[in-house]
Amino acid sequence: MSTDKRHLKFGNSFAIRDSDTLAVLNESLHNTHDILDNTNIVDQFCDEYLAWINSGTKNTFIGLDTFEYKCYSNGTTESFDKFYMKNHARRFRCFKGEYMYHQLAWRNHWPNWKFIEDEKLAANDAVVISIPFADTGNRHKDYKTILNQCDKLGIPVLIDCAYYGICQGIEFDLSHKSITDVVFSLSKTFPVAHARIGMRLTRTDDDDPLFVVNKNGYVNRIGAYLGTKFLSLFGPDFLSERYKSKQETFCKHLGVEISSTVLFGIGDNRWQEYNRGGETNRLSFHKYIHQDIDIFIKDNPKNV
Repeated sequence: MSTDKRHLKFGNSFAIRDSDTLAVLNESLHNTHDILDNTNIVDQFCDEYLAWINSGTKNTFIGLDTFEYKCYSNGTTESFDKFYMKNHARRFRCFKGEYMYHQLAWRNHWPNWKFIEDEKLAANDAVVISIPFADTGNRHKDYKTILNQCDKLGIPVLIDCAYYGICQGIEFDLSHKSITDVVFSLSKTFPVAHARIGMRLTRTDDDDPLFVVNKNGYVNRIGAYLGTKFLSLFGPDFLSERYKSKQETFCKHLGVEISSTVLFGIGDNRWQEYNRGGETNRLSFHKYIHQDIDIFIKDNPKNV
């Protein structure tokens, strides 16, 4: 089943086209030569990004402070690739409905990968879990159960927090010893997806390729500059607070469940065309949520 739903009205997910964040984007890049020569901008970005994450009041983090080491990452994707490299001899696992990139990466080089639902975890596995979960915008119902199993079996886990910045009410429990990598990105929060702005946190410095390029300054300074600019102007709760009431209105109008991630509603069987492989059907409001509610109501009669 393809999870590419871009052709559908509520398919896929992209950052909100918020007028204030778009204005910052349009005004930001004027002195690119100075930005590229700034040897401190990446460290500054990583420090400010972590402080920004910790400044939020709508979500809770447990154990984030145990991840001492920060690396700039081109979105979350670069960190995924490094996790695959480090665990190349293992069998990769994820939940159904997870971010499609993992399946695309594994199908050619790790064809023995399995969905977590299809087979019990084994000691030679490696696990990727998104929180908020990509298929619902909530925390996956089996998040703690699976991490407890990974702790017991010594299975390395990457936690993908790409939707942090547009969610509320999530407890990010990162205290499990099995978690080796925690990754963040601004691609779903601000209109900067193609600038590739992200960060990886780890408990140890194993001098892997991402550490190497960071230590040598061979990283995306344009992205770091843009990221620092956005972090300084908009807090991690800004968008979820601004658009929460619209999300609630949209969900009530369509008769779908409200997600903890402000972009989404969670549909029942009437919305099967939006199914991404999991138990639920995710609707993304990114095409409408920045517009007047009247436009949404007109385009989406109640008798869908």
